Amino acid sequence: MHHKKEYTRSDLSRIAAMVMKEHGLEPDFSGDVHDQLSLLNAPGEDHDPHIQDLTELLWCSLDNDDSQDLDQLTACSDIGNGKHKIFIAIADVDALVKKASPIDQHAKLNTASVYTSARIFPMLPEKLSTNLTSLNLNETRLALVTEIIVGQHGEMIGSTIYRATVRNKAKLAYDAVSAWIERKESMPAAIACVPGMDKQIEMQDSVAQQLREKRYSAGSLHLQIFQPKAIFEGERIIGIAEQIQNRGRQLIEEIMIATNESTARFLLNKGIPSLRRVVRSPERWLRIVELAKRYGESLPDEADSRALSEFLAKQNHLDPIRFPDLSLVVVKLMGPGEYVLEQPGSTPIGHFGLAVQDYMHSTAPNRRYPDLITLRMIKQALNNAASPYDHQELHALAIHCTTQEDAIRKVERRVRKSEAALFLEPYIGKDFDGIITGVTPNYGWVRIFNPPAEGMLLKLPRDCVIGNKLRVKLVSTDVDLGHINFMIA
Repeated sequence: MHHKKEYTRSDLSRIAAMVMKEHGLEPDFSGDVHDQLSLLNAPGEDHDPHIQDLTELLWCSLDNDDSQDLDQLTACSDIGNGKHKIFIAIADVDALVKKASPIDQHAKLNTASVYTSARIFPMLPEKLSTNLTSLNLNETRLALVTEIIVGQHGEMIGSTIYRATVRNKAKLAYDAVSAWIERKESMPAAIACVPGMDKQIEMQDSVAQQLREKRYSAGSLHLQIFQPKAIFEGERIIGIAEQIQNRGRQLIEEIMIATNESTARFLLNKGIPSLRRVVRSPERWLRIVELAKRYGESLPDEADSRALSEFLAKQNHLDPIRFPDLSLVVVKLMGPGEYVLEQPGSTPIGHFGLAVQDYMHSTAPNRRYPDLITLRMIKQALNNAASPYDHQELHALAIHCTTQEDAIRKVERRVRKSEAALFLEPYIGKDFDGIITGVTPNYGWVRIFNPPAEGMLLKLPRDCVIGNKLRVKLVSTDVDLGHINFMIA
C-alpha cells in the first residue's frame, strides 16, 4: 500500500480557502483593507449628547466557548406585575467601519464571516471584530440598545431603540451557563465574581423561556439540524463534536429573535423600507403534507406553520435519533431564508419558520453584513436623517446577500466533509452504527453516530429505506474532495 499524505489543520485551511474562491468568496483581505486598518487604533468614539451612559448595567455576553467576536450584550430588570424589561446592546460597528470604505467593501463582498473548524474567515479583520468593534469584557464601547418590555406570558408589550455606551461585565459561554441553569454543574466563575449576575442570568433565562413558549404556541418550527464541528489540538484533528441545543443557546436565540422583530417594527413605524429576512410560505407545502402522511399524521391543505410545528415537536419526542434527518427534509421543502427589500405599507412576506410577520437580521454586525446595513439605517433614522441606502441599492444588496449566504452554506458544508474525511482516515476498515439518510438508484447516504459524520453508501441493498439503522464499514476517504465511502458491514 502506498503511503498517503499526512493531512493537518493547515491543509484544511488551504482547502477551505480554495473552496471559498470557487464559490465567489474572498478568503483574504486586500492591501487597501490593511492600509485602512493601520489607521484604526482605538474603539469608536462619538460625543453626541443623546448617547446614554449604560456602562453601569449588569451586561453580559453569552456565546460559544471560543467566540471572540462579541456582537451583543444582554441585561434584564424586573418591572413588577410579572413584566420584565430586557436590554440588548449591539456593537456599533459603523462607528469605525464607514460605508464604501475598503473594509466595508470586503464585508459587502462576502456578506458574512465564514466559520470552518480549521480557520475562520472573518467578515471584518480581527483587529476590529474581536477587539475594537467587539463588546469585550470590561471595555467601554458604543452600542445600539433595544429595550423590550415583555409581559408575563412572553408577549412583547413595547420596545424602543437608542444609542448608548455599554460595558461587558461577564464573558460567558453557552455550555457552562446551561449546565449551571439546569443545576448540573456549579456556577461559572465569571458569574460568581460579579455580584447580582446570577440573578441576572436566571431572570434572562426565565424571560427567554416565556418568549420561547409564546413563539412555539404561535407556530414557530421545532427544527434540529445536524452540524458537527471538528476539534483540533494544534495541527492535529482529535475529534468531531455535535453542537447541543441547550438553555444557554435558547436564552440568546429567543432574545435575539425578539430584538430582530423590534428592529423591523421600528423601521416600519418610521416608514423606512428595510432589508427583511424572510422564509416564504412553502410552495411545496403539499410535499410536506405527503411527508407527514408517511408518519401517519395529517396536515391541512393550506400552509400552516402551527400544524407543522406540532407535527415536528411530536416526531422529535417520538424519535429523536431520526429527527435531524426529518428536520433537514422539511428545511429543504420549505426553501431557504432570503433577504428582501420590504416597503412599508406592502403586505409583509413574513418568516414562516419563526411564525412572525416582521423580521430582519440586526444583532450581529461584526459577522453579518445585513445587520451592519440595518445598524446604519437605524442610526440615521434616530437622527431623522435620510437613509444611507436607496431603494435600488437595498434591492441589489438583498439579492447579493441571499446569493452569498447560499455560497457560504455550501462552503461550510463542503469543508465539514473534508474535516470528517480527515478524522476518519485512520479508521478505514472499521465498522460503525449508522442510519440511512438518502437513497438514489445506485447508492445511498448514511449518517454514522459516533463520530457524527455523513458519507456515501456504495452498493445499496434492494430493501434499503431511509431511516433504516444498519452497520457499515468505512472503505475509503478523500480529504481534498471531502469524500467518505461506506459499504454494508
